[in-house]
Amino acid sequence: MTILLRNIAALVTCDDRDTVLHGVDMLVEDRRIKAIERNLTMTGSCTLVDASGWYVYPGLINTHHHFFQALVRNRSTLAWPMDVMDWIARIYPTFSRLPAEAFYYSALISMADLIKHGCTTAFDHQYCFPAGVTRELVDLQFEAAGRLGMRLHAGRGANTLDERSGGVVPEALVETPEEFLRDCDRLISLFHDPGPLAMRRVVVSPCQPANCSAETFTGAVALSRARGVRMHTHLGEGENNLIKARHGMGSIDWCEAQGFAGPDVWIAHGWEFDREEIAALAASATGVAHCPAPVFLVGQRITDVTGMAQAGIRIGLGVDGQSSNDASNLLECVRTAYLLQTLAAGLHGRPSPRPADFLRFATRGGADLLGCPELGQLVPGAGADFFCVDVNGLEYAGTLHDPMSLPAKVGFSGQASMTVINGRIVWRDGEFPDLDEAKLAAEARALIKQLDIKL
Repeated sequence: MTILLRNIAALVTCDDRDTVLHGVDMLVEDRRIKAIERNLTMTGSCTLVDASGWYVYPGLINTHHHFFQALVRNRSTLAWPMDVMDWIARIYPTFSRLPAEAFYYSALISMADLIKHGCTTAFDHQYCFPAGVTRELVDLQFEAAGRLGMRLHAGRGANTLDERSGGVVPEALVETPEEFLRDCDRLISLFHDPGPLAMRRVVVSPCQPANCSAETFTGAVALSRARGVRMHTHLGEGENNLIKARHGMGSIDWCEAQGFAGPDVWIAHGWEFDREEIAALAASATGVAHCPAPVFLVGQRITDVTGMAQAGIRIGLGVDGQSSNDASNLLECVRTAYLLQTLAAGLHGRPSPRPADFLRFATRGGADLLGCPELGQLVPGAGADFFCVDVNGLEYAGTLHDPMSLPAKVGFSGQASMTVINGRIVWRDGEFPDLDEAKLAAEARALIKQLDIKL
């Protein structure tokens, strides 16, 4: 598909200089941005788009999610307690009863919401594999991503410690390390594309140290580095004291002892970490996916994103699971992450953060964590992943002075006008061009009605 956007009101490039261009055209061809200039002309077949009232941004990159939780949102019986480990013990039995089709529709629901709000690449951490249900659940996620046109990095997770061994996960969700690693290897062989602009990648992602054996993590390291794929896990979200009691060291030191650290690793959360632990993450070049929503819900500590950035840690943003967010909107997280760090700055007497940095976390930062240098910015030669917002509405009057800060400082009240992934329009004017959204929504609601009997 060749696309020409004409007379863009503001093109936020997120390049090395944070350049913002006004009144330019952008030509998309062969999955990449071919040119950004004024008064571009085209011959032959081309989709012309009048962008004179639009702000155009690089596609957002979601670095932590749990799609499978989409079907149990907004349930008062599953509300968050103050302790994450207690919440896991209460909610996991619900997850253990999900059938295979729930994973397919929850992936569709989650990715549709992401796309509608400008996200073009999603990492999902799928660690829920109920006993008696097919192990090919990540396969179903890739199928759903293909229908929507989403760029998916699939994290194959696992829990390998049952309650008798110190874990808090029911037996129906526990696998052996061998089962986990064997399926990771299968998925890598079937789906992983290491090339530029890949639409499918696999990440080896043991759930967390609290619910996994050391063999799970050392095996993940050996397999990942042999196959050239990245690694991910949860750290610093409530398990740190448990790991210290169990192993005599904190989560970061324990992971480093297993070899689970380095530039090919990123972790989710990290709100528990002190300066020394942040320094250890920086020294190993391990990245962090910051998820603001659970920080609000747990209310114990605010993730020191500013301190992490100052230490040189690579940072991306994540929606997190929808049992700890209830939404699947990464664009919203850009603003809430900024507001959260502004609060932290005020509490600690530090200067307020720069709002534009949070857009960079969600674009260039995410691209760095996932190993996609061709994404996250809008420059000639980059991948054609971007979203557009119509800023002509009354709600944007008085807000258009700084297009790069707008997502964090003001936020967007509605859906994107258009989302393009891999050079293809996947969302425009409130519709998925190639999908019957109403039919899919009806199917999902019918499934949820059936599950309500069981959950």
